Amino acid sequence: MHMRLNEVMPGEVVKVKRIAGGPKTRLLDMGLTPGTKIRVIKRAPLGDPIEIEVRGYKLSLRLEEAGYIEVE
Repeated sequence: MHMRLNEVMPGEVVKVKRIAGGPKTRLLDMGLTPGTKIRVIKRAPLGDPIEIEVRGYKLSLRLEEAGYIEVE
């Protein structure tokens, strides 16, 4: 079963498994490389975007972008 980052609830910590399409180079450049731990901090009131913490900094991603990131 593959879980995507856009399915993770706030407070959960997951690990990047792979980037499956989309703006792959851009996401990798932001530090979202396989094996990296991510903590979902919160979601905007309407769910988009989500705020995550990766490698010690906070980052906001649109749900569409988060959908390309497979996590475990």
